[in-house]
Amino acid sequence: MKRFLHIALAIAAVWGVQAWATPDNGVQQSRLESLVTQPSVEGGVGHIVLTAGSAEAVFNIYSITGQLLKTVKVPADGHVTVDLPKGFYIVRYKNQWSRKVVVK
Repeated sequence: MKRFLHIALAIAAVWGVQAWATPDNGVQQSRLESLVTQPSVEGGVGHIVLTAGSAEAVFNIYSITGQLLKTVKVPADGHVTVDLPKGFYIVRYKNQWSRKVVVK
């Protein structure tokens, strides 16, 4: 029984590595490309970094109480650093998503 389990685990491990390493008709590659081209936001020390994807992006930065502080346009394939005091902020991209961001 132990021998059977060892063989089964070895086969599963080899199959799993092959499935992970072999692209599935480009699906995995296209997922990576779509992640890279999406807008993103990142908090830092004294600033927030806004990154646009493959198209121009407009971000709204709100205080934790909901007050609109800034609207920032980021050119395609570019990024903008916005200096802000220490605190918590909400960054909204269009009406698609919002992210909570901490500035240290």
